Amino acid sequence: MKYALQPLRRLGAWLLCSFLLASGAQAQAPAPGSASEGGATALRAKYQSLQSALTNNPFKRKLALESTENPNKLAGDIYAVVDHPFDRVRDGLKTPGSWCEVLMLHLNTKHCAVQGGDMVTVALGRKFDQPLSEATPVKFKFQLAAATADYLDARLSADEGPMSTRNYRIELTGTPIEGGKSFIHLSYSYAYGTAARFAMSAYLATLGSDKVGFTSTGKDAEGKPQYIGGVRGVVERNTMRYYLAIDSFLDSPAASELDKRFAGWFDATEQYARQLHEVDRADYLTMKRNEYRRLKDGGS
Repeated sequence: MKYALQPLRRLGAWLLCSFLLASGAQAQAPAPGSASEGGATALRAKYQSLQSALTNNPFKRKLALESTENPNKLAGDIYAVVDHPFDRVRDGLKTPGSWCEVLMLHLNTKHCAVQGGDMVTVALGRKFDQPLSEATPVKFKFQLAAATADYLDARLSADEGPMSTRNYRIELTGTPIEGGKSFIHLSYSYAYGTAARFAMSAYLATLGSDKVGFTSTGKDAEGKPQYIGGVRGVVERNTMRYYLAIDSFLDSPAASELDKRFAGWFDATEQYARQLHEVDRADYLTMKRNEYRRLKDGGS
């Protein structure tokens, strides 16, 4: 039984992480134009329309999360106010190296390397320290569609992934708002075939059977909240992990602040322990220090 579950664990690690791979950027952004101006206007309008959801929610921060599931496609969206000026958000998230810093915070990201200017190779593995040879490398192409004074639009695409997954599309947009803060929107989607559907169903029926997302589905007989599970739960958990990784990196972007960044991400996830808790704090910090050391050493 132990060995029969290994493919499910690998698939779970892949699907839990693949949404987080918003990789590197072109060296130069496109010049400001109507598309950037229209994008900023639309994003600010969305911000205004979400005032109630951003203020009245269970997240204890200004955040709104949505997810959708179709027969062959999964998608998620997160809208959030980040307590950082837009210059920091734009400049911090428009380079490949910075995205590797963000991605390395996630439990399943074992290694990240920028290649060829617009390609980022990310090695995905289990939620514990393991040899890099046991991780799965995945390459993503990135397009920086806009990085202007009031709008960021960074896009990721991958035509194919493991286990019949395909057509990965991830987009992160942002714009400045009042109070020296920024409003960001993350959207992502991917398609999957029969093999991925079968394997994920098996994973969710066994190893992932007790995992839930954030969307409330009501209350149980004791009045305790119940949450959505299944693949939408997978999407919602990683949406939150991704958002927290971005926020933690923006809080502590300097190389000298690595330990603060690692601790910040872990402590933030523990605010939502029902959904996000996976490992102990000491184990996470040790694992990330080792992985980061390997990353900087160019280890294999």
